[in-house]
Amino acid sequence: MSDRKKDHINLALNARTDKSEADTRFYYEPLLAAHHKGEFEPFSFAGKEMRLPVWVSSMTGGTQGAGNINRNLAQACGEFGMGMGLGSCRTLLESDKYMADFDIRKYMGNEVPLYVNLGIAQIEKLVAKKEEEKAEQLAGKLDADGLIIHVNPLQEAFQPEGDSINVPPVETIMAFIQNTSLRVIVKEVGQGMGPESLRQLMELPIEAIEFGALGGTNFTKLELMRRKNKLSSHFASFGNIGHTATEMTEFVNKIAEKYPVKCRQIIISGGISNVIDGYYLTRISKVKSVFGMASAFLEHAGYDYSTLKEFVEQLKNGLGVAMQYLVSKENPNH
Repeated sequence: MSDRKKDHINLALNARTDKSEADTRFYYEPLLAAHHKGEFEPFSFAGKEMRLPVWVSSMTGGTQGAGNINRNLAQACGEFGMGMGLGSCRTLLESDKYMADFDIRKYMGNEVPLYVNLGIAQIEKLVAKKEEEKAEQLAGKLDADGLIIHVNPLQEAFQPEGDSINVPPVETIMAFIQNTSLRVIVKEVGQGMGPESLRQLMELPIEAIEFGALGGTNFTKLELMRRKNKLSSHFASFGNIGHTATEMTEFVNKIAEKYPVKCRQIIISGGISNVIDGYYLTRISKVKSVFGMASAFLEHAGYDYSTLKEFVEQLKNGLGVAMQYLVSKENPNH
């Protein structure tokens, strides 16, 4: 206790809060609850059961080190009750060389959701050739619960090796789901989606939408950085185009109130780097939602499992504190 009091005296001046930095999104209610006990109520999402409203967003493909990262992430999902989307599985359509990097169901158990991942350009080709069953076979090999289709027209446009998208992605998605029994999640890859794209997706019988909003890792910027041609500087401003997770949550709320939507599950991702932001957006969402993170997990998943476990425990504890004491001003009854 003596050491703690000394710390308080020594740190007090540096712990002052600037009123201009106050987070005004919440009512803070310190009298109405005890500390969280650490157990979260299970809930259904994406076809399985989760305990934490946190999604491990797609990040690693078949590259060196991906196997260890995916195994660590899968173990954390099983232990803490999170869902997970694999990184692009395109390479597995052509070869089983990297199969071991993606074969992670045994590390996470069967209770939580796991989704494989293919790009819209690959889905377009499968639909054109009437080979939708290849996506089903891929999901079957990995004992996955469904397929994430990542929609990335700007990334493909600026990627030196990019694929041409010849059909509007929503038409490809509609054609695909008509010929498959797979659960389908559709996501962007760092720039989010506008209200009309969201409306048309929400009117389809898909499992969920993942935002991939502006503010996190931006694959258009990444591809522009890979270009050696100095003329690429003329395209740099495209990396700043898109919609934030907050903006997209507002779009979804308006769409859900106004239109007869079939998809009522969202993964709020893109620039979610802390518990408070994720908690706030799930609280103001008017459809069932979890929040997704990629870079924050990746930062801790490349080491031994104990490093990642400590990070997820901090997420869990932070969520518990938020749930007990923070009430969204925008949606106080949620």
